[in-house]
Amino acid sequence: MANDGGLASFQRRMRAIPQAAREAVQPTLVREAEKIAATMRHLAPDDPATPAPDLKSSIAVTGPGQSTPPYSQPGGAMVVPENAVAITAGNTDVRYPHLQEHGTSKHAAQPFFWPAFRLHRKKALAAIKRGIGKAVREAR
Repeated sequence: MANDGGLASFQRRMRAIPQAAREAVQPTLVREAEKIAATMRHLAPDDPATPAPDLKSSIAVTGPGQSTPPYSQPGGAMVVPENAVAITAGNTDVRYPHLQEHGTSKHAAQPFFWPAFRLHRKKALAAIKRGIGKAVREAR
């Protein structure tokens, strides 16, 4: 028997979780993603050349089954899978978030996306795990 690293065991456990429990964790996923996005908006630099802070307003949280904005970073337009939430920066009008984040030869980097993610990651994972545990216990 080949060693699958526990994948078969994990898949059996996931199939055992009722659909109601999966749906119950969605609000926790969205709430934690909104916290991360709020920090990203706070860290994103203001663009003095435009009257509206385009970069800040382009940061979006996309729930499961929805499509991310076209030209968003990272990854562009995609449909978010079940039990997932995507935080993206950029849209059809704002196509420069990756340049702002990483810099160019003529522009210094002004990171806002990944620092906010790293800042909230541990707490978000803990909250999501608690939400999953609570949903599974209530669904029994």
